[in-house]
Amino acid sequence: MSPVSAVPSVVSLLAVAHRHLRLATPAESADATTRSYLDDGRCLGWYAPPVPRWRVAIDAERVGAPVPTALARRFGTGEFWARWTRAECLAKLTDVPMAIWWQRHGLEVPPRIDWLWRTLTLADLVVTVAFVATDRPRDTADVPLPDGDPGSRRPRGDADHPAAAAHYRK
Repeated sequence: MSPVSAVPSVVSLLAVAHRHLRLATPAESADATTRSYLDDGRCLGWYAPPVPRWRVAIDAERVGAPVPTALARRFGTGEFWARWTRAECLAKLTDVPMAIWWQRHGLEVPPRIDWLWRTLTLADLVVTVAFVATDRPRDTADVPLPDGDPGSRRPRGDADHPAAAAHYRK
């Protein structure tokens, strides 16, 4: 299965991401595919079947957690935890330390055609689930994903492509 043909599988998983996320203790989350550890001792795990040739990462933060002052000065507080969890996931998937990510991108999502993500609220958490293709398509026209911001604004690019549906916040 090529990364391009797997896009519908990834989009389908993202559409029902809440069904594949479980909040528990770290010990109870040992069998999760990937995990995010919260500052209050809880652990959020991802329990979905793997998609061949795609890696997955999750990050979660408490909705009501205060934004650290230094980060608020640097990045602002508007939708901070949603932007933070997206950046954290994409940094994990690209093996870039978060401090380097900040220097390169801030908390923004740079255009790239081989990743898909969804940011959602689950109980008292803001959660991002993100996927990146492990084999980048040779021709970037193979996957015409939008390169605009996720959210309600119409993204630039081919918004009718099935993968475009994954770039939203719910």
